[in-house]
Parts: sequence; structure tokens; C-alpha cells
Amino acid sequence: MLTKESLQFIDDLTANNNRDWFLDHKKRYEKFKEDYQNLVAAFLAAMKPLDATLELLEVKNCTFRINRDIRFSKDKTPYKNHLGIWMSPGFKGSNRAGYYIHLGRNESFIAGGFYSPEAEKKKKVRKEIAFFYDDLEEIVEEKSFKTIYGNLDTTNSLKNAPKDYEKDHPAVEFLKLKSFTATQKINFTDAVNPNFVKETVAKLILLKPLNDFLNRALSTED
Repeated sequence: MLTKESLQFIDDLTANNNRDWFLDHKKRYEKFKEDYQNLVAAFLAAMKPLDATLELLEVKNCTFRINRDIRFSKDKTPYKNHLGIWMSPGFKGSNRAGYYIHLGRNESFIAGGFYSPEAEKKKKVRKEIAFFYDDLEEIVEEKSFKTIYGNLDTTNSLKNAPKDYEKDHPAVEFLKLKSFTATQKINFTDAVNPNFVKETVAKLILLKPLNDFLNRALSTED
């Protein structure tokens, strides 16, 4: 869980997203950062017994810097007004399937899967889907998965079947995806609930079969 002070810090930073304010409230940020790291540690402690692929992860592998990369952005606000937690066997930067928690006043959600893979990795995932469509269908049709996540996210999809696949392929809707993720919205204020980690982990672990399927695709030789 997070403290109410940490949620208030995020709110205040959202309203005062500039360097002067941030420097004036550096001590508050340090307390927020400690709280953030403790939350990540709690998630890792709860997730590792359920997913052995996360065993080598440390807190530093799962957190993000508060500074935004504004070099190519029209939005020049210097700081992120949310916190993110990324748990994946590939660590940050290697882009494999994993679990994600996003907490911000404007948007809070949990998610899992493989977001925006590079072309070669996307090709491998689509090949896996084409050959083992029934496996993926079974994963997304599982009752608990369907109750929490509904289906895979379809907002980031091609209009037509990708190159090399027929438009009437039985898995065509999955093959059209450009990201392979499932998401559920949560409430920002739930983070202060003492049961927040336990309840969130119960939902996140439902994504393990999806992550295993996607990461299996990446380990398959062409």
C-alpha cells in the first residue's frame, strides 16, 4: 500500500509540475520515493512465489525515474504525475511480456502482456499465435481472466490481416494486434488500502498464462 501522503504528493505535483516547486518539496519527494520502493518490494515478495520467472528481479529493476524525457514531446512538464511498476523476466528495456501497475490521479490501471514489441519480436508472436491459436483462445476464455480483463486490448490493431496471413485465418483478430496486452482500470485511492497488494496480485497472476505464451514465442527459433 501507499501512504495518503504519497497520493497527496502525486496530486500536488500534478498541479505544480515545474522544477522550482519540485526542488522546494524535495523532502516530500524523498519520502514518496521510499514509499514507492516499499510498494514495489511488497509486490515482488507477493509475486515471486507465484511466478518463478520473476525470481531475479530487484526493486531497482521494476521502478521508473520521475523525470520525463521531454526531448521529442510537445508536453514540456518535467515530471511524471504517476508511478509505474514493471515486473518482467526481461527487466526494463529488453521488452518481454510482464506485469504492469500504473497509479495516477488521471489514470490508474493494471495490465500485462507484451506492449509494442519490435518488428522481429512481433513477427515471432504472430507466428506463435498462428500455429497455437487454440492455446491463446483457451487463455483468454478462462473464466477468471474473462471476468477481470474481458479480452485482449484491441485499440492498437491493424485494420486488415498482417502480411503473410490470410484474412480468414481463424486467429485473424489476434494476428491484427500490434500490442498483446490485457488491462483493467483500478481506483487511484485503492492504493492506500492495506489489502491493495494482496488484491492486486490476485488479479495480476491471472495474466501469467498470457505472459508465458508470449515469452514462449520469443524463445522459439525461426
